Amino acid sequence: MKYDSELKIAIGAVKKACSLCTTVQSSLVSDETMIKEDKSPVTVADFGVQAVICHELKKAFPNDPIVAEEDSADLQTDEGKALTKKVYEYASAVLPELIEEDIHSTIDSGDYDGGPEGRFWTLDPIDGTKGFLRGQQYAIALALIEDGEVVLGVLGCPNLNLDLEDPERGKGCIFSAIKGEGASVQLIDDDSGDKIEVSDIDHPSHAPFCESVESAHSSHSDSEQIADILGVTAEPIRIDSQCKYGVLARGDASIYLRLPTSKDYTEKIWDHAAGYIIVKEAGGQVSDVSGNDLDFSQGRTLSNNKGVVGTNGELHDLVISAVVEVLNSK
Repeated sequence: MKYDSELKIAIGAVKKACSLCTTVQSSLVSDETMIKEDKSPVTVADFGVQAVICHELKKAFPNDPIVAEEDSADLQTDEGKALTKKVYEYASAVLPELIEEDIHSTIDSGDYDGGPEGRFWTLDPIDGTKGFLRGQQYAIALALIEDGEVVLGVLGCPNLNLDLEDPERGKGCIFSAIKGEGASVQLIDDDSGDKIEVSDIDHPSHAPFCESVESAHSSHSDSEQIADILGVTAEPIRIDSQCKYGVLARGDASIYLRLPTSKDYTEKIWDHAAGYIIVKEAGGQVSDVSGNDLDFSQGRTLSNNKGVVGTNGELHDLVISAVVEVLNSK
């Protein structure tokens, strides 16, 4: 199977990162949190995950560049020295071969610009940092892109139940997909996965929405109008991060909306690449708000797209029509 070795390395790296995050989340204190210039919280876990996964990717695939969200600039300040030690402490606990002096350069190996040619990985070390800080949902999102096309994706969701209706079945999910070979989910502490498919709901009134907890990430008021047009009666499922893609891919929700909150905002490729291919391989559809496929060939952002709409496929045209109606009315 093509990409077998890549999938094995990616899942192994994400599992290590999940272990790091679980440890950090259970012992998080205020001095391990910094505020970036964009005012979003970033923790020792973001840097630790990026160090661990970049190290594992570079060891296995030394010629593959990486597009990752973080860089070590904040760590290299006087304020960041103590945090660097914390990053090393947590990262080396799951990957003892790490060298403290290499932490900054390892994090900064994620500085690739992306583009339409060649092969590279894209990583969001913690997607949904606010969810992480609340003790709720977050995801570690890793994807492989070749010539502008996503060919592999892995999502680690440490706080997500395997079954939303039956918590006893276990918590902590790894979603994965390879282009043309379907999508799977497994528990973090299990090596065997089960194939997943999107829901077969074909009428929007029965289709649960999945949307962001943070209204700054997606317009909740627009979502409510779209739900009214479609006749949706189910309460929305609001969770942080690319966990939403996992929930959509396994059929818990049938519609995922990430609607533009400003004219200037451009989505980042690491926020969607892994979830995109997992939903697609589970039989769903993912596009921008105009119905155009997401274009991962434009560098570090989805500059040719606005917003994101994911569905089980059956409902996609209806949902896009309602989205266009609402956005054009503003």
